[in-house]
Amino acid sequence: MANQFHPTKLVLSGLEPLITGEDSNFVNVGERCNVTGSRKFLRLIREENFDEAVEVARNQVEGGAQILDVNMDEGMLNGKEAIVKFLNLIAAEPDIARVPIMVDSSKWEIIEAGLKCIQGRGVVNSISLKEGEKIFLEQAKKIRQYGAATVVMAFDEDGQADTYERRISICKRSYDLLINEVGFDPHDIIFDPNIFPVGTGIEEHNNYAVDFFNAANWIRTNLPGAHVSGGLSNVSFSFRGNNAVREAMHSAFLYHAIKNGMDMGIVNPTTLTIYDDIDPELLEKVEDVLFNRREDATEELLDFAQSVKQKGAPKEKVLEWRSLPLEKRIEHALVKGIAEFIEEDVEESRQEKDKPLEVIEGPLMKGMNVVGDLFGSGKMFLPQVVKSARVMKRAVAYLEPYLEEEKRKNPNPSDKGKGKVLLATVKGDVHDIGKNIVGVVLACNNYEIIDLGVMVPTEKIIEEAKKNDVDIIGLSGLITPSLDEMVTVAEHLEKDGFKTPLLIGGATTSKAHTAVKISPAYSGSTLNVLDASRAVTFVERLLSKDRDEFLAKAKEEYDRLRDDYNQKKSAKKLIPFSVAQENRLKVDWENSLVSPPKQKGVYEMEFSIRELRNYIDWSPFFQSWELYGRFPRILKDKVVGEQAQELFDDAQVMLESIIQEKWLKAKAVYGLFGAYSETDSVAVLDENDNEIERFEMIRQQMDQRKGRPNRSLADYVAPKGHNDHMGAFAVTAGIGIEKKLEQFERENDDYKNIMLKALADRLAEASAELLHERIRKEYWGYVPSENLNNDALIKEKYQGIRPAPGYPACPDHTEKLKIFDLLDVEKRIGLSLTDSMAMYPSSAVSGWYFASPESRYFNVGKIDKDQVEDYASRKNMSIEEAEKWLRPILSYK
Repeated sequence: MANQFHPTKLVLSGLEPLITGEDSNFVNVGERCNVTGSRKFLRLIREENFDEAVEVARNQVEGGAQILDVNMDEGMLNGKEAIVKFLNLIAAEPDIARVPIMVDSSKWEIIEAGLKCIQGRGVVNSISLKEGEKIFLEQAKKIRQYGAATVVMAFDEDGQADTYERRISICKRSYDLLINEVGFDPHDIIFDPNIFPVGTGIEEHNNYAVDFFNAANWIRTNLPGAHVSGGLSNVSFSFRGNNAVREAMHSAFLYHAIKNGMDMGIVNPTTLTIYDDIDPELLEKVEDVLFNRREDATEELLDFAQSVKQKGAPKEKVLEWRSLPLEKRIEHALVKGIAEFIEEDVEESRQEKDKPLEVIEGPLMKGMNVVGDLFGSGKMFLPQVVKSARVMKRAVAYLEPYLEEEKRKNPNPSDKGKGKVLLATVKGDVHDIGKNIVGVVLACNNYEIIDLGVMVPTEKIIEEAKKNDVDIIGLSGLITPSLDEMVTVAEHLEKDGFKTPLLIGGATTSKAHTAVKISPAYSGSTLNVLDASRAVTFVERLLSKDRDEFLAKAKEEYDRLRDDYNQKKSAKKLIPFSVAQENRLKVDWENSLVSPPKQKGVYEMEFSIRELRNYIDWSPFFQSWELYGRFPRILKDKVVGEQAQELFDDAQVMLESIIQEKWLKAKAVYGLFGAYSETDSVAVLDENDNEIERFEMIRQQMDQRKGRPNRSLADYVAPKGHNDHMGAFAVTAGIGIEKKLEQFERENDDYKNIMLKALADRLAEASAELLHERIRKEYWGYVPSENLNNDALIKEKYQGIRPAPGYPACPDHTEKLKIFDLLDVEKRIGLSLTDSMAMYPSSAVSGWYFASPESRYFNVGKIDKDQVEDYASRKNMSIEEAEKWLRPILSYK
């Protein structure tokens, strides 16, 4: 089974990801939050001194623990109650909750209670075969349902494995059961082959360490993907009371265990000695014991131990960059996106300055200028910039009270930035990922951003532009009706006498459209911004001294684009509408009709987000962050691969949070109906063959090469008299998104805000892909034996299509209204349409199902007035209204 998070690595998370693989360093699992291993922690829990117990966890994380082991197994404790309380407390501490949790217990009820509390993706410690295969498999299946990884003890019905042979035999048996019976990802399996004490004086114990090393090596060689862990403190149990010897034993054992494949372990990282720093004589005697090199090794170590003075714990490791001068520390934090120390550094800087504003204008802006320079030169990528912005926002949020106090004392502080930029997604459109990214990037460059949000009416845009005396207006939109709305905004700006530069952005916009449609409506400068990375350059040029030269060149370019368009338009050859209809796709319906649906009617359902993640097409996700390339090749790209991998890893962590904490719901409604075509219309029938809806399609009118038809979607449904069918659907993965977006907004976390929207969009597309697969194989069932992997699904190597209104094969968005009425979409799944036919929540897809083997996607292209009049007549709307919705494909306007 393929890894759901990363193809070759174990992915865990608290608030931050922990990704381990062949190229990863050893993972420290903090051991001090374990009542069986720490007397202090046990005392604190017994006394219900949870505040101090939380500090133990904090010290573990600060000391280098990358996973926090939590165990409440003690006879006088209510372990279930204690673990729930403790895990809930540390979940509220971001500096602790950032690491994954290992829920450690010998009682399944405690493990399950812990799994229900943890954030992100944790680890169960542990399961084993000691009670037989049935319970082992039951627990493993539940762990998989909770989305956790698991530690598997080398323990079976005959007891704990204490020899090399028993260790590898039990681990192999457990591995095969987990992979073949449960469907576990091998990377989520962590074997604990039992670290036992050595140097006990009992001869049978002398080879315990050697057997562990050999077993670890065998597991990593013979059980692909599996990890090896263990409780390190066990090995030195015989030397309790002599910390110097114990620490040396731990470090030496760990050094050799890692070389043999142990890649994680329950350790106290604050007391680990560096292997090379161990006294050479002590090291020799410790390794004599570990490797059972001499018969008197234990006695020799015991004698030597008496002369060894206990060494103090090493001083807390200080991050190297924290020793830099203050301004360099702030710059480093901004460039690397590290928010951990920014408030204390900003406070230190504030103490040095006369005014808090000087901190922003000084070290913070200098740091962000470095970010801007690196971004502009291609040495940083958009996700990194958004992380930098998160640090900047946290710094400014910290300074906010001081800035307000300064304004109160001094009503006219000199705090004007480079300029004011108003941003808005136009009326009827709810898509704002690109707009948000542009806002973040510009804010990073000291521009004041006035973001009006989505579905902003023209009047509001003009009102806010006047009130704030903005320097630039930016309009965004995704759906094609947004293009018309942008023209409307431009016309009203012209009417109100504006000369403010107008920037146009969004997936459906282009330089050509801006030049041909928007620019003529507005005498101020109008420019199309292709992506966020160019927004800063545009704004800088528009507000610089060489603005006139920049605009003159832009005008020359846009005039040329407009002229080229007009010349091409006149050169395009449209055939008469009647001829196009005659050249329709001819289908032999007697021999190509697909089987009737197994279940007709309208149905609704809710998807599992965990299942949807397997249907995600990741390439568009990277494109939304302006990282271009096909997945998974983009992860190895020489230029953007490292950043793409980091972004992908962050996405997996958030995706797991979406699943575990139920941030989003994905719902769908679909219908399968009898249908027949009539020229360019498709009639939909109820169970009694009465017409209940009629979809109006548009036909290609461009002159086609000889032998090629002028297609319409209506061609994919058989005429009356054949028993043919079609379907319709609507899906959304955005239910519940507002709550988390509001949280991220309050936390000034643009990175997570944008990440969540991008993931919700991908999940919506995945919902559409999964539903279409079920339609083909089960609900309609015309290809029940289809067996395609996700790559084949993405490449649409299946029979049938699912075109959507508003896209090239049917550019009119108003056909969505009929789909929504036919399926009762809003009532069934809470998905609605705006006045401009945008779906809300925006993470949504709707369309039709055509099953004919002849069906394929196509682009309508331009059409003439004859077809517009025919279309308006069929839809019972005015020609003007039809022209409004078909404007992008009109050949005459």
